[in-house]
Amino acid sequence: MTAIVGLVHEGTVIIGGDSAGVSGYSLTVRADQKVFATGPYVMGFTSSFRMGQLLRWAFEPPEPDTEQLERFMATTFVDAVRETLKAGGWLKKDSDQEEGGVFLVGVAGRLFTVLQDFQVGEAADGYAAAGCGDDIAIGALYATAKLGMEPAARLACALSAAERFSAGVRGPFTLVRTPD
Repeated sequence: MTAIVGLVHEGTVIIGGDSAGVSGYSLTVRADQKVFATGPYVMGFTSSFRMGQLLRWAFEPPEPDTEQLERFMATTFVDAVRETLKAGGWLKKDSDQEEGGVFLVGVAGRLFTVLQDFQVGEAADGYAAAGCGDDIAIGALYATAKLGMEPAARLACALSAAERFSAGVRGPFTLVRTPD
């Protein structure tokens, strides 16, 4: 349960996340953040705090190939993520198919979504969301796209809407942007 939101603005990627840790009907507001920067990347995760801990503390992200970024993300980057999750005991394997979790990644002015089957997607709109509040957050990002709002305000609006209408989303919210 979660709301992770991200958008691209003038070559910078900003990702925001909530603080909910949910198990069944229990909710804990977590102090450990779901969004973070590592090297030239900014990430925000859903699915599992363990997966997020591995991405934040154990993952050594490869230097991005900005000339072929989509190809790099779908191969070299994802392969490094898979190895990190496997080494950390978090990768699920069933019928020779590996499964991870869902997270957003910003790098080199682009925003990607990595899904459970490790496919890498990039939304044409320049924004994305993940977690149980994703549809609500996407609606808010769409509705604010032409209002002239600052990017941080749009993300805060999307997270606030997700908190208001999803039982699995809770503030405080954290925003992180790609390093300069």
